[in-house]
Amino acid sequence: MATIADNLQAVRERIAHAARAAGREAEKITLLAVSKTHPAQRVIEAVAAGQRTFGENYVQEAVRKMDAVAAASDPGIALEWHLIGPLQSNKTRTVAERFDWVQTIDREKIAARLSAQRADTRAPLNVLVQVNVSGEASKSGVAPESVLALAQAVARLPRLRLRGLMTIPEPTDDVALQRARFRRLRELLEAARASGLALDTLSMGMSDDMEAAIAEGATMVRIGTAIFGAREIERGTA
Repeated sequence: MATIADNLQAVRERIAHAARAAGREAEKITLLAVSKTHPAQRVIEAVAAGQRTFGENYVQEAVRKMDAVAAASDPGIALEWHLIGPLQSNKTRTVAERFDWVQTIDREKIAARLSAQRADTRAPLNVLVQVNVSGEASKSGVAPESVLALAQAVARLPRLRLRGLMTIPEPTDDVALQRARFRRLRELLEAARASGLALDTLSMGMSDDMEAAIAEGATMVRIGTAIFGAREIERGTA
């Protein structure tokens, strides 16, 4: 049975292969291990295998996991925690206090609350604007035509650092369609840069479509199933 370390190595090899095929450097693509719904012990195994960046969907589950992982890990190891699920207003204070990145900004109100609640003594909170590139009514994210206005508003807020854009497109096996959607996000990032915003991050691509995302310029891929396998626990209260 494959271990977490085996799975991480296999994913890193996929990233390297996709990067070579796209004429890119694999070292410039961050692997975000999506540990949502998996127990802390699985994250501890990933940390032991050299993984340092983790993505969580649910705030309370994430905080419990952060504490358990910190208690079991070398205190000299610095981990980076990303919120990759929708954020409700009543959870912004905890997120501002505990997370390093928030990838799901789609309202100025949420960004403003994070800005107000981030301590001056901490590094700015890295944030991404989430974009609904496939137009699903049930999917979070701002419409493509509204990206620039929201990005400019977020970039003006203190104690936040707008890094770029993120998307979770509708699943499809059509590689051409995968690439078209990821290309759309890249074009939106390029337009935001042309307006004067200093952005460096395209978070796109998961276990089933990371190659298409890398081909279109992803700088961060969010991988859960290929590392941790099927979900193991219920999330409980978010």
